[in-house]
Amino acid sequence: MTEQREKLLQVKNLKKYFTISRQDILKAVDEISFDVYKGETLGLVGESGCGKSTTGRTIIRLYEPTDGKVVFDNHDISGKLSAKTRKELRRRMQMIFQDPYASLNPRMMVKDIIAEGIDIHHLAKSPKERMERVYEMLETVGLNREHANRYPHEFSGGQRQRIGIARALAVDPDFIIADEPISALDVSIQAQVVNLLQELQEKQGLTFLFIAHDLSMVKHISDRVGVMYLGNMAELASSDEVYEHPLHPYTQSLLSAIPVADPNIERSRERIILEGDVPSPIDPPSGCRFRTRCPFAMDVCAKVRPKWHEVEKDHWVACHLHDEEMKTEKA
Repeated sequence: MTEQREKLLQVKNLKKYFTISRQDILKAVDEISFDVYKGETLGLVGESGCGKSTTGRTIIRLYEPTDGKVVFDNHDISGKLSAKTRKELRRRMQMIFQDPYASLNPRMMVKDIIAEGIDIHHLAKSPKERMERVYEMLETVGLNREHANRYPHEFSGGQRQRIGIARALAVDPDFIIADEPISALDVSIQAQVVNLLQELQEKQGLTFLFIAHDLSMVKHISDRVGVMYLGNMAELASSDEVYEHPLHPYTQSLLSAIPVADPNIERSRERIILEGDVPSPIDPPSGCRFRTRCPFAMDVCAKVRPKWHEVEKDHWVACHLHDEEMKTEKA
């Protein structure tokens, strides 16, 4: 059970705002909270622009948090960090980027791309040990030693993503943020990369935050799934619970869009079509941000922001429909 497992990462009321102009502030991530347990994969899903990638980049400190707290392995890493702490953090937390074409330096050979972290953190005592580590990483991700002396343009998208994974693994991290690592790949290659990540997790005890918008793939790889909408967390529960008993209307609509292989079920299934477009994060709706598209919106939804709370064991949701206090007040 989750309460007996050790928390590797705790995100508490995290905010990340971007100043667009004097008047406009884009609230990309606005007070979200969740935990990630050691050895698990937490999937983070939602529409494009909902703040998933910004959340990942803020956790790993590619962006400075506007407010809130990030605790990694019982150390608060959200404030000002010393150069030594920041360097150690860079080793223990790694990121696999979305675009395997843009995330690799085209002027560097594969051996130098993979060894960059090894060099920075002085993890090899000699050039021979450095190359052995590079070869080991290449073979770990299903590539060959011969690939070490090639440049990124000589590889396919799937192979480049494997190089990106090898680079992340080279420094022996504890926690990897995979930011839509398969969205730029062909469908046939996506499964290979996801299976590789699962194998690596089992062998090396890695912990993943897996960011994606492909819900069926997230179910396949994740132990728990968090659903984001317009900078807020809507729902968080075990993978099975989210897919079989979704509580938030937004989660329900997302799941209704996943095609089912059985044509009889597909024909009789009800699709939940959301009205309108996603509002701007510069000027989000008052109260619940989903209310402008929600088929169950009530008066209270415009006035009060729904509380992020545990409705059932390990099942969190931010929705007035599942807030007992709100129901009691209305009664």
